Amino acid sequence: MTNAFTPSAGPGAFQTLSALVLGSSSPRRRELLGSLGLEFEVCPSNAAEPPPEPGEAPEAYARRMARMKTLDVASLYPTATVLGADTIVVLPGHPDAIVLGKPADADDALRMLSLLSGRAHQVITGCCLCLPGQPEPVCFAVTTEVVMRASTRQELAAYIATGEPADKAGAYAIQGLGAFLVERVVGSYTNVVGLPVTEVSDILASYGIIFPRRS
Repeated sequence: MTNAFTPSAGPGAFQTLSALVLGSSSPRRRELLGSLGLEFEVCPSNAAEPPPEPGEAPEAYARRMARMKTLDVASLYPTATVLGADTIVVLPGHPDAIVLGKPADADDALRMLSLLSGRAHQVITGCCLCLPGQPEPVCFAVTTEVVMRASTRQELAAYIATGEPADKAGAYAIQGLGAFLVERVVGSYTNVVGLPVTEVSDILASYGIIFPRRS
């Protein structure tokens, strides 16, 4: 199912110069892209999300997932620019949970949050842009370091009971109720939310998809 999206919080800094499709069901990505003032359609990808391949670097995995999702949607929009993304949480040096995706259930969410508690981890968002007439999509990844406070098991259980972690990579939402879990962020905040807005706007502008809005 597709739907058009028109930003409702003011005109924003940019305008869309050609057809743009966001290949994601994430309301957070939709809001972040809309914050630029862009008009676009939303078409979630139905591509499967396989686990990382043996020896595959986390950034390479995030880019591969973003590419897979973008190409899946681009097949439906051959004349439009399609933007896809995939966000993962990585706990460096931990052999049992290198890449944390969305939790399978409440117990899995507690496992993930317990691993992250009191430690630094990386949030990596792979992004991919499929442009009409271009033989290959443009893919990149942005990494942000997040340092979590040491939380008690009771605090984590209470947070999980709110239901917020259910569809979040790493089982928390920095922009939501899970903000209390985070001690500090080093790098792009919007990347942790799900879309590195600065990098995405730069690449969309470099290909002439968006342009600063005229006053």
